[in-house]
Amino acid sequence: MLPQESYRPPEIIDAWMQFPNEGYLLDPMFDSLRRWPAAWKMLAQDNPGVTHEEALGTFRSQGVSQVIASAWWGPGGPMITNDEVARAVRANPEYVVGVASVDIGKPMAAVRELRRCVKELGFKGLRVLPWLWGLPPDDRRYYPLYAECIELDITFCLQVGHAGPMRPSEPGRPIPYLDNVAHDFPELRIVGGHIGLPWVAEMISVMMKHPNVYVDTSAYKASRFPPELVAYMPGPGKHKVLFGTNYPMLTPAECLAGIDALQLGDEVLPLFLSGTRDGRSSCKLDICMTVSLQWLGWEWGDSCERNHAARSAITWVPSVDTAVK
Repeated sequence: MLPQESYRPPEIIDAWMQFPNEGYLLDPMFDSLRRWPAAWKMLAQDNPGVTHEEALGTFRSQGVSQVIASAWWGPGGPMITNDEVARAVRANPEYVVGVASVDIGKPMAAVRELRRCVKELGFKGLRVLPWLWGLPPDDRRYYPLYAECIELDITFCLQVGHAGPMRPSEPGRPIPYLDNVAHDFPELRIVGGHIGLPWVAEMISVMMKHPNVYVDTSAYKASRFPPELVAYMPGPGKHKVLFGTNYPMLTPAECLAGIDALQLGDEVLPLFLSGTRDGRSSCKLDICMTVSLQWLGWEWGDSCERNHAARSAITWVPSVDTAVK
């Protein structure tokens, strides 16, 4: 451990969050989430019209340096539109990274919308939630989008594990569904959100097998990480597990509470929180952790000055412990 006077806390990138609107926060399918004593319940009760800047104020005050924000699209239409996310990106171009969502029931229209989001709005990924559509990720309707993600060189995100909202969980099972996708599209970068519980061992097996498959810890506090995931993170998983919140469900402070108890160490903790190693700038990441770089639009030739400028407005707290108090 570095001496306290020279210690700089790891930078934090939230790999999975949303900018909620009132309709999204109060939707009946999220009744289960509003029963939990977490940020979602408080916002739904006290501030369902929370603005993008109010949400970002929470992230900045809790030490987060970038957020990867996704739109939401389900069978009933968009719940958080791509253009809503684009407005947040335009207002905070160094802080917010946009991720598209599309109507997989109309595959060609979905491909065209994805192209628009990437080429015109500057988005860096696509997210589709299998439980929301009631379709596992190896359904034929996803496949044109996987091919387009590869052509656009963007990351595909989906939820793995059980569904917290009032929908069946089976589409979130990693084996066989996600395993099939990784076999059919080995070039596709895939990030599974929400750890994969109760199928964590399956998710770890898929990541061990497929080099382009990753997981994030969104929707879980560090104190609730499954033991098998914690055991995986310092070894073969140290370049495979990304930090996320699933805001508005949880805030960064809620997710980071108890992080020190995991004893991830000075090498693994920065890799988990943002992909940095030993306090170096993100532009010096190892090749196996390029997922967050590619989301953020950074290439290997980019200068460290660009990365520094993107974070210059952040006031860092003295330690991770302080950030979560």
